[in-house]
Amino acid sequence: MIEFQQVSKSFWTGKQRKVILDRASFRVDLGNSIGILAENGAGKTTLINMMAGLEKPDEGVIRKTSRVSFPLGFMGGVNNKLSAHENCRYIARLYSLDPDYVESFCRWVCGLGEYFDMPLATYSSGMRSRFSFSLLLSIEFDIYLIDEGMPGTTDVEFNRKAGSILKERLKNATVVVVSHSAQTLQKFCRSAAVLKQGRLYQFETLEEAKRLYDYQT
Repeated sequence: MIEFQQVSKSFWTGKQRKVILDRASFRVDLGNSIGILAENGAGKTTLINMMAGLEKPDEGVIRKTSRVSFPLGFMGGVNNKLSAHENCRYIARLYSLDPDYVESFCRWVCGLGEYFDMPLATYSSGMRSRFSFSLLLSIEFDIYLIDEGMPGTTDVEFNRKAGSILKERLKNATVVVVSHSAQTLQKFCRSAAVLKQGRLYQFETLEEAKRLYDYQT
């Protein structure tokens, strides 16, 4: 479970204060995957980072009683000077997992060949996306955090393997997806919410959330 209790978060843009959340209270329960619709610039990434513990609220309390993933695409825990092979083993130790398993799993899912043993600094954006998603899938969480859906990659084999593994994971896990596109949320969630001007409006169905989102945008 993730619970926000009277949480506020804002940033100073240089000209005005941008409000992400204004005394928001809501919770994500295990077994209830939720999609959150928000316009670009509304604070999707900030919200997902707060759920992961990467950013702190200005006010209020965020409680977690489950094992929550880092956001899909987050590369803050890896070192660009090290290879994917070395990074896998480092992350495995952080999560008290078998380094051999994490390395072999990521190597298989990534399909990066010889690049797996080269520094991440040499990777294209697509290769980095494949590695970060593979690393996310190598660790079993109770709640997975996804910012804007699957990573953008044209590699058919990777999409097939990663999509199949994620589908299997979600049979026993919960997912929180933030996106500006309702179509992205359809792949993962039944219930949904809309983030608008610091408030989070929750609905039982994606269709209800989409009606409010389309009306406000």
